[in-house]
Amino acid sequence: MAKNSLYDPASNRPPVHPNVTKALLPLHTGRTFMKRRVFLSAAAAGIGGSAMASGGSASAAPGTARSTILFFLSGGASHIDMWDMKPAAPLEYRGPFQPISTSAPGVTLCEHLPLLAQQAHHLVLLNSIGGSVSTNDHHAGYYYNLTGHIPDSTFLSLGNNRTPYATDWPSMATVAGSRRPPHPDLTNAITIPHIEGAPAYTRPGQFAARLGTQYDPLYVIGSRDKPLSFQAPAITLEGGITPARLTDRTSMLKAIDNARSDLDRSAAVESWSAQQQRAFSLLMSQRTTSAFDLSQEPAEVLNRYGRSINGTSLLLARRLAEAGVPFITVFWMGDEKQAERRKCASGGGWDTHGNNFQCLQDWLLPEFDRGFSALVEDLSQRGLLNQTLLLVTSEMGRKPKIGDPRSGGPSGAGRDHWTHCLTDVMAGGGLRGGQTFGSSDRFAEYPHDRPLTPADVARTVYHAMGITDLTAYDNQNRPYQLLDAGDALTELF
Repeated sequence: MAKNSLYDPASNRPPVHPNVTKALLPLHTGRTFMKRRVFLSAAAAGIGGSAMASGGSASAAPGTARSTILFFLSGGASHIDMWDMKPAAPLEYRGPFQPISTSAPGVTLCEHLPLLAQQAHHLVLLNSIGGSVSTNDHHAGYYYNLTGHIPDSTFLSLGNNRTPYATDWPSMATVAGSRRPPHPDLTNAITIPHIEGAPAYTRPGQFAARLGTQYDPLYVIGSRDKPLSFQAPAITLEGGITPARLTDRTSMLKAIDNARSDLDRSAAVESWSAQQQRAFSLLMSQRTTSAFDLSQEPAEVLNRYGRSINGTSLLLARRLAEAGVPFITVFWMGDEKQAERRKCASGGGWDTHGNNFQCLQDWLLPEFDRGFSALVEDLSQRGLLNQTLLLVTSEMGRKPKIGDPRSGGPSGAGRDHWTHCLTDVMAGGGLRGGQTFGSSDRFAEYPHDRPLTPADVARTVYHAMGITDLTAYDNQNRPYQLLDAGDALTELF
């Protein structure tokens, strides 16, 4: 592990990521979003971390993607019930759902994804991903699929107490964002509609970590109660502060800073000053706030995506991609009340330990089908799909053998955790749609033909975005590779 200035040798444990020690503290007090000053101090103005190689450029791009939208189905979406159906398997594996034909010859989807089936000619299904982790659980699954790196032993020893560390490997989102020139009005990595798992189980792998907090995503916060309203704390002026008053305050602070003749002009402090200016620019830009204004969208577009928080998050992601943001992550926001009513034995997302089929059929699949099919169709009609890569993934699949002990075994009709096999779905970004890559075994338990790992998927994302140099430097100016494993699936393009 590379030496990091935040490492505490006395504890013999890597440091907790600053977004946990600082930015997430307000969430423990019951607030529904990070305050503006928290983002300014943590997400936009990081001091530590690694410098990027000057040679990292997207100009040698083999791919066409200007932006990537990552749709993460939080909780562990059932691959065997959605993408990789096994109609010839015994009933205790395949379940009651049937595959249907699609707009792509030879590609089938679940019967409860009828809208997406009409867009299958744009899709690439990766059915042979083996994402096994030692815990077979959420934290490690998030980390592996968001970063492309196998989780270290602390995920097994600490379980859900394994918080994000400053020495973790960075997410795909932040690596991609760090390789692009700064966006003129927005940040290069934006995550909506929440910080995944916060506050109780903040998931590792979603931050910039060793790259430095200056590359962390901007979190734009939404809610199920007001799905058309998103709050970007760093670009929300509160307490009657106007842009003019903010300018006055900034001028005063600048004068104070200039009076500090003894201020240490280290590289870290210069980075801090640069990020303060970046945050100020976000606050002052009208184009920034307009990007988050869904009221500009016609009613028929809102209805097509669905007026749920996940549907509107995908619509916002399209607006941000249209505005040229390099990487947008959408974490599925679950509904605990719905999960309780439908006896899913979950926290509200795709973690269907109980009543798997009713939870999928009546609730999860219809909302996903409407929103994601709308995104694919919308980008295609606007001529943006070729320059926007879409990736749907999750931290795991579901156990193909029906019957989770947590919900009473076979009678509970649930599916347990299963990191050993999952399907990722990609579209756009120069990919040839309407194809399936690889296969699982006859029960969808393990990869069979052309096995892949999350590292291969991460490499493919970088390839699509034209990112060929993954060299970074630690704070001792020593080079290291942000991802050593995996191969880009160039034959898909």
